[in-house]
Amino acid sequence: MKLIHFPEPALLFRHDQAVEDPRDGLSLFGPLDKGSPYGIRAGVIGTKDGLRRFRDWAAKIQGAVIQPDSDELFQLSHPPYPGFEAAFRVPWNPVPVLEIEIQREVLNKSLYLANKHQRVYGTVDLYADRILRALKDEDLKVDVWFVLVHDDVYKYCRPESHIPAAQSIQLEQRLTAKDARRLQTEPSLFDEINVAATPYLYEPNFHNQLKARLLGHDAPTQIIRESTIAHRESEFLNTRGNPTRKLDSLQSRIAWNISNAVFYKAGGRPWKIAQIRKGVCYIGLAFKQDGRSGDPRSACCAAQMFLDSGDGVVFKGAVGPWYSPRRGEFHLGRQSAQKLVSLAIETFSKDPNNKEKSPPAELFLHGRTIFNDEEWAGFQDAVDPKKTNLVGVRIKTEKVMKLYRRGSHPILRGLAHVQDARTAYLWTSGFVPRIQTYDGKEVPRPLLIDVCRGEANIKAVLTDIMALTKLNYNSCRFGGGSPVTLHFADAVGEILTAGPLDSDAPLSFKYYI
Repeated sequence: MKLIHFPEPALLFRHDQAVEDPRDGLSLFGPLDKGSPYGIRAGVIGTKDGLRRFRDWAAKIQGAVIQPDSDELFQLSHPPYPGFEAAFRVPWNPVPVLEIEIQREVLNKSLYLANKHQRVYGTVDLYADRILRALKDEDLKVDVWFVLVHDDVYKYCRPESHIPAAQSIQLEQRLTAKDARRLQTEPSLFDEINVAATPYLYEPNFHNQLKARLLGHDAPTQIIRESTIAHRESEFLNTRGNPTRKLDSLQSRIAWNISNAVFYKAGGRPWKIAQIRKGVCYIGLAFKQDGRSGDPRSACCAAQMFLDSGDGVVFKGAVGPWYSPRRGEFHLGRQSAQKLVSLAIETFSKDPNNKEKSPPAELFLHGRTIFNDEEWAGFQDAVDPKKTNLVGVRIKTEKVMKLYRRGSHPILRGLAHVQDARTAYLWTSGFVPRIQTYDGKEVPRPLLIDVCRGEANIKAVLTDIMALTKLNYNSCRFGGGSPVTLHFADAVGEILTAGPLDSDAPLSFKYYI
């Protein structure tokens, strides 16, 4: 077996400086984009205690966050956070430009409802309605909305959550979930019945439902559990007086991750890939079964497009019988496949960074299964083969093949076994010399990379995938195990099927993460 190693992709920061670790680049040179001179204009919504905790935490991260009593090796993998303005070169006033308080007694009236659909919909409604009202009535410009949720919201507003009997509030149930779904296609003559069915049209998941209900309203959100930024307060201690969440050693990582996501959601790019090829477009396909229709084949499709500039856009495709229960695979019909890629190419051509307004020279479609003949024909219908080289790549985690390295460390990140001209195994997780550690708990598993359609150099494909593991702006870490084209596929699918959407217009990736 011949193994080759791909060098760690470098990231580009201010002044065209390239380094491997995004935290090094931000600390030394600053982000790629200058950002707004006004800095971060934050809107915050939460309970009275949540608002106070946010202000305290936002004030704390104006200065350095250093892990006390940590050794040199830990500091390499969890580098100190230098302070927001020191890293991102723009100010962030700890006092939000807009604060919205959710009264705890009002929150409790929905949070403890016994019916999970009514409970989650009512709780989300408190936040979404106040944010939308502020967007309409307030003159103040908000770059990012911080949604501070108490840990009880996190605990009780997920699909499998149950309210203890002693705390539950029973409401009259006039409908079942099945009846509510039927009303989508067969509305009642009585408006109050149709209104009562609304909560059942949404997934009982606070995070996904809030994101879905705010899509199209220019309201990027950062949802944060209060215990994440105030884990040592008395409300978040167990019976022994210890924090319920062991976050002491992760304070610098939390500061890095939230700050990086906020800078991106406020309109700035923290970095981009230093040597990514010009005119190349990457599209990851995301599928999610849509249980609201009652048809097990029904699924929603979305395309996540990432450009050489680092920008990301999400397109919602049609809902249709894309899932095969027998094979356990998703596949688009020809017309839907053509429409989805056509929209992506049109958006690529209109990108401000595309001075020539030309289609991509190369378009890579990333999926978890091999594209079948019908959907591939649809993808081909959308491109001009004289201008765009269309390539289909299957990427999935290999569960059987593992490699072990002599000594105490696992194999290196970036190691690959090229099996033939179209197939390879790539270890995107493993030991990283720069941080002197492996950020995982199991023996690293490779990605199986298969150029299943079209023609491309397998080594160029592997190089690109390594680079795409470092394009996750929702966190600030050395690199991920999956390329960004597929890393958020499940999350995007969950949001797009969390409820009825008002628009199919493409939206920036920042609204989904």
